[in-house]
Order: sequence, then structure tokens, then C-alpha cells
Amino acid sequence: MGEELRCTVRFGDNVSEGKALLETDELVFRGDQFRLKIPFQAIRSIEAVGGELRVSFSDGSAVFELGAQADKWARKILHPKSLLDKLGVKPNMKIGVLGVIDADFVSDLRERTDDVTEGPAAVNSDMIFIAVDGPGDVKELASFKDHIQPNGAIWAVFRKGQKEFNENDVLRGGLAAGVVDVKVVRFSDTHIASKFVIRKGER
Repeated sequence: MGEELRCTVRFGDNVSEGKALLETDELVFRGDQFRLKIPFQAIRSIEAVGGELRVSFSDGSAVFELGAQADKWARKILHPKSLLDKLGVKPNMKIGVLGVIDADFVSDLRERTDDVTEGPAAVNSDMIFIAVDGPGDVKELASFKDHIQPNGAIWAVFRKGQKEFNENDVLRGGLAAGVVDVKVVRFSDTHIASKFVIRKGER
């Protein structure tokens, strides 16, 4: 869901090669010698200098050798996008929300656009957010193809970390329902959202 880059990291007296990941709300490093998980809220200072991303946080200081990407990662950490920005919600969009129980999310939607419907989806919607709790719900995605604009989107919102019903089940179910997955976004601490669109040949 985020960005990743092979790099070298210095943490205290330790140096390791590995993979750095810039996630929605944390900076992660999975190295040969050590691992780091740095929540943005734990970061005390951050700067990009000469291709290095220097991060001071609650457990110490780390230097990520990211080259040309250092400035970009620093900006993204200092100025993270909001959830609605990541979902692509724009002012004046026609939005439908079905079964997604998140008062803050709905409130934020209503602040961005006046056209938000909770319950049965309106036709010609730009986006529909649907709570998906199992295989039966995924099959319902097919029925919403006629409710969105040709270039609109259906976002399937589901709980993460479940073995019996996970992201792979959602993606396979969407394809079986005749829509194509194009993006995955961290929706909350407990949920993920997968974006589905109508196949180009059917628009």
C-alpha cells in the first residue's frame, strides 16, 4: 500500500542493508541485521540531507540512505495525505456509503461534498463505499456496476488480519463479479479498502 526501496540504514552503531517501506502512518525497515518500525507520531525530527533521510524518534536516531528519494519521503512524512485524498474523493462528487460504520469517515465525506447517500446507492455515483464482511458481500459488487459512472469506483471496505476472509478473497471475488481492482488503501487501524472499477471494454 505504500512505497518501498532497497537501501542501507544506520541505527546507532549498527548498519544493515534491507528494504525500507513508507506506509500510511509509519516508516518500516526490514534489514539483514535489524528491523525498525517507526510510527510517524513517534518521530521527533526528520530531514533529508545529501540523499540521506535522517530520522530522530523515541527509540533513537536512524539514517536511511535513500538517494534521490530522500527528499520525497521526508515531504510525505511531514505532510501526509488525508484518507479522503488517498481515496480520491473530490468536492462535488456523488458518493454512496453502504454498511460502513465509521462516523468520522462519513462526517469527513460530508465536509468535502454535499452529495453523500447512506443506504441504497444512487445511480450515477462517482464512488460507492461498501462494507464487505464475507464472500456473499463480495458477490454483491456486480450489482453496483450499474450504479456508478463509467469511470467511477466501488470501494470494498473489509477488516484486515482475518485468516478466514482476507484481501486475496476480496480481490478474487471482485474479479469474479466483473470488476477490476486497481488500488488498496489503509482505511483505518482495523480495515482496508480495495478500489474496483469497471473493465475498460465495458465502460
